[in-house]
Amino acid sequence: MRTRELNRWLGRLTHLTPHQREQVKAHLQDMAGRDAVSELLEERAAPTHCPTCQGKHLVRHGQADGLQRFKCRGCGITFNGLTGTPLARLRHRQKWLAQAKVLEDGLSVRMAAARLGVHRTTAFRWRHRFLTVPRTVMDRHQAGVVEADEMYFLRSFKGQPRRLHAATARLARRRGGHATKRGLSDEQVPVLVVRNRAGQTADFGLPSANKAGLLAVLPEAVTGDAVLCTDGSAMLAAAARQLGLEHHGLNTLRGERRRGAWHIQNVNAYHSRFKGWLQRFRGVATSYLPNYLGWYRALDRNAQTGAQTASLLALAIAV
Repeated sequence: MRTRELNRWLGRLTHLTPHQREQVKAHLQDMAGRDAVSELLEERAAPTHCPTCQGKHLVRHGQADGLQRFKCRGCGITFNGLTGTPLARLRHRQKWLAQAKVLEDGLSVRMAAARLGVHRTTAFRWRHRFLTVPRTVMDRHQAGVVEADEMYFLRSFKGQPRRLHAATARLARRRGGHATKRGLSDEQVPVLVVRNRAGQTADFGLPSANKAGLLAVLPEAVTGDAVLCTDGSAMLAAAARQLGLEHHGLNTLRGERRRGAWHIQNVNAYHSRFKGWLQRFRGVATSYLPNYLGWYRALDRNAQTGAQTASLLALAIAV
């Protein structure tokens, strides 16, 4: 558009009604959202192989809906930068940046749906599509002083009545409810959280709350020369001994909080923040728990680095 035409168009804005101005504003916001996604995709390296046949003879094949398309000379398919990502074929791209803001604010499904102007089932689907990549991104093989401790969550089939009836004979709990057994049991889901003094964090759902379960994940969590600090758990101590890790266990049951440089205050503080943040959802289904763990890890990482909202969108499409 030429400058003269732009000035003429801007001059007509004064004749718009308030409702028409809101329509123009919403349209411009949608365009800005679509442009943000396109910019993120342009930052990615151009694809080097076909997602279908893995062929490497690719050519640019025009644009569609604001995205560059490519064509494989081998099998003839066309694709764009979203192909093969969790957001492929997801609609309303102009709202994806707003969805990233919803994740940053930690809104419930109903509140997210109201803000985005979509149905709550769409908001739920978008949430977990956006969390497909974050659930796998964590700081593995941590070095230095690493603190480790377990968290336990009540096994839940929230929103999954068929799974509940297939897995157990118990009735559905209301608003979370309580376990029927005292202490640890198969009603509790164990999650091991490891966090070093640099703020790097990883968490692993344990197949079982015993030494074998810890041995299955600890080699992935820490390096062989790491110094492991725990709360004096006999299972963690036995696992560390078997792996040849230097281990310092604090007797927290007797009030020992620190022994020289050794403590687990970082990982305990992380537990507290995560559980406080999770309360807003009034319980989550166990099958979705890894998504919420990954969601909070991303928020915690952004808080440390000062990353902007768009980083959550970039993470969702693995930029």
